[in-house]
Amino acid sequence: MRNTTWIAGLAILLGGCVNLAPDYARPAAPVPSAWSHHASQGTTQDAADALDWRSFIMDARLREVIALALANNRDLRVAVLSIEKARARYRIQDASRYPSLGVAAGSNIARTPADRASGSAATISRNQNVQLGFSSYELDFFGRLKNLSTAAQASYQFNVEMQRSVQISLVAEVAGAWLTLAADNERLLLARDTLKSQQISYDLSQRSHAIGSTSGLDLSTAQASVEAAQVDLGEFTSRVQQDLNALNLLAGTAVPAHLLPDSVPQASAELLATPAELSSDLLLQRPDVLAAEQSLIAANADIGAARAAFFPSITLTAGGGAASSSLAGLFKPGSGAWSFLPSINIPIFNAGRNRASLDAAKVSKEIEIANYEKAIQVAFREVADALAERATLSQRLGAQQRLADASARSYRLSEARYRSGIDSYLNSLVAERSWYGARQSLISLRLLEQNNRINLYKVMGGGWSSS
Repeated sequence: MRNTTWIAGLAILLGGCVNLAPDYARPAAPVPSAWSHHASQGTTQDAADALDWRSFIMDARLREVIALALANNRDLRVAVLSIEKARARYRIQDASRYPSLGVAAGSNIARTPADRASGSAATISRNQNVQLGFSSYELDFFGRLKNLSTAAQASYQFNVEMQRSVQISLVAEVAGAWLTLAADNERLLLARDTLKSQQISYDLSQRSHAIGSTSGLDLSTAQASVEAAQVDLGEFTSRVQQDLNALNLLAGTAVPAHLLPDSVPQASAELLATPAELSSDLLLQRPDVLAAEQSLIAANADIGAARAAFFPSITLTAGGGAASSSLAGLFKPGSGAWSFLPSINIPIFNAGRNRASLDAAKVSKEIEIANYEKAIQVAFREVADALAERATLSQRLGAQQRLADASARSYRLSEARYRSGIDSYLNSLVAERSWYGARQSLISLRLLEQNNRINLYKVMGGGWSSS
């Protein structure tokens, strides 16, 4: 037993003497060092992950809907299970670096028939044995097993980062779907009110036309406006139902009616502060960028494993225990037995298979470098787009609100002139349509502003550092 333990310890000490993987170095980010833009006021974070989504989302109803999605969304569930699967695979691969000890017990009874030629009688032989040992343990002189373990660990970390990315994206998608439903509900209400107003005007035009005070042109124009409002009402009714279907799919369950919005809130989420110059190094903390780097780390380790295939491999089989012809004498003095069977495999010729494997590993690393750089470039572009949109939103919202107010005054004046008989119904209708369009645009712009808040949170991987 002592011999076996000593051999196992020596094997562990000898394993992993050389690592043939290239020294890992994170590639330089192929983007400018910072974004320069107009600073905005809002919530500032002390760390990239300091602002939890529960603190970021301000509307209580939306927080409950997001909580439903995080508990029930199937994509997120798959991402979480993928982590468990990758963790198990890493444990399996890492276990191959160590001897697998086991106890084996056996009993052998054999009868040898009599030999008439020699005159020997039939005999029965018995052998009992108990042995502790390990078999086919590879001494990791050149780091093959260690690099395979490193690659498996990187695969596990990749899944961890992807789960974070899926969760952040899910929070943003649910918030976006909820806000879209809010905007379409608001548009539906506006279309319903407009149809009611148009119907009243059309009824009045019919009565006026019956007594000859309104022309057929005004009557036809009023009817056309009613039909146009009916079309909008049908469109937004359909869109609201589709929005609800999309929200239920993201939530993974039916969202209770009391959590559904009827209009776009003034502030569904915090507005993150953006300093005038924001370092692009913050991108390196985005989960999808971190996941891409883990794939690169795994590819780097695979090169080391491929290089190790060019060198001899040594495997050991060893055991120690007791053996006896009788069960009673199995553990008596003198019954000890041990075995030690080293073997070496020296690659001589394999038709270039090892060279091809190494070439493939090197190409895979170059591919992962390109993927990593592309992930950073995409992230930079997404942040730049969100900041560019944020820079003009306040100005656009103010201008659109003033346009809606001016359109409302224009409509009221045109309607009064029409009621007084000073102006035609056509001018009143044009003014009302302008007011209607201005309000629809205002709803869209308010939705865009709220979605921009959500998008800033998403593209910065859940926020950014203020330092």
